[in-house]
Amino acid sequence: MKHIIGGNPRAPSPAVQTQVKSLNIDADEAGQRLDNYLMRQLKGVPKTHIYRIIRSGEVRINKGRASAETRLSAGDVIRLPPVRVSERATEKAQAMAKIVAAQVGSHAPARDFVVLFEDEHVLAINKPAGVAVHGGSGVSFGVIEQLRMARPQAQFLELVHRLDRETSGILLVAKKRSALKNLQDQFRERETGKTYLALVSGQWPANKKVLDKPLHKYLLPDGERRVKVVTKDDPDGMPSLTLVKVRSLSAVAPDATGIKRAFSLLEVTIKTGRTHQIRVHLASEGMPILGDDKYGNFDYNKSLARPMLGVALKRMFLHAWRLQCRHPSTGAPLSLQADLPEELALFADQVLPEPT
Repeated sequence: MKHIIGGNPRAPSPAVQTQVKSLNIDADEAGQRLDNYLMRQLKGVPKTHIYRIIRSGEVRINKGRASAETRLSAGDVIRLPPVRVSERATEKAQAMAKIVAAQVGSHAPARDFVVLFEDEHVLAINKPAGVAVHGGSGVSFGVIEQLRMARPQAQFLELVHRLDRETSGILLVAKKRSALKNLQDQFRERETGKTYLALVSGQWPANKKVLDKPLHKYLLPDGERRVKVVTKDDPDGMPSLTLVKVRSLSAVAPDATGIKRAFSLLEVTIKTGRTHQIRVHLASEGMPILGDDKYGNFDYNKSLARPMLGVALKRMFLHAWRLQCRHPSTGAPLSLQADLPEELALFADQVLPEPT
């Protein structure tokens, strides 16, 4: 029988009775929906019960009834009725925390990330490749979970945007809700500048500077997501804009596999934030990113991963290099840069000419 928190005398597990609470909303918490706010405050309480106490009027804002969709304002006072928090749910959450802690071990997760910038509003880190930004899809913990675990005193840590697991580079984390909203608004309004470094096989045409083919996201039979280029008139196509600048270009010469080819190091700036946008746009031009295991040349990637005559490439050569935005509190320009990680820099030095 399903156990609903809130007073079933035949419930199979004991519960802890909380007291009536009054919560004051500050400027940093303003703007949230009431239901979302309560879900964060009432850990271990089922969503169904939270919606029930809102509908019944037991939750009050400034002594008045409110709906789940009500947006909170600074200065609001929320009255929370007594609710029963299942000991079973609490124990489950504690057990899960122990499991995650055991998986992380003694690696001190936060120390695994290079901090590029930090103040009381925002944290910018240099994410390594191979680390998901958040848990899910078979990943027990990602960057944000590791940061929260390493910083238990932090009241708020949320991802501003995302990077693919295989992509390294700049990742923004908001330390205040107001900063999260401000930065996400900047991303949504395309007021930020995000430039990546990508290495492709071939000589990229200098005149091919704008890639604007629409993209469509779909699922493979096994549930894995993919993205493809579609025609301009496709109703499922999402407008996508990628700007490409050649940073370095090699001459055609035998590579480590003995095949004659050239390499191009590209500065790629995205004006829209579609899933796998850079990877699909470059691949659609016949020059996929080296090491890309979803849209790349799989046989060639395997040969590059073997240290035959030089440095091996065992990951995708895509790195979030520069990011420009406005500081979420002061509005001052904020410019961040994360240099190529060593494994990419060494490979680039091997296949590209010395800068002049």
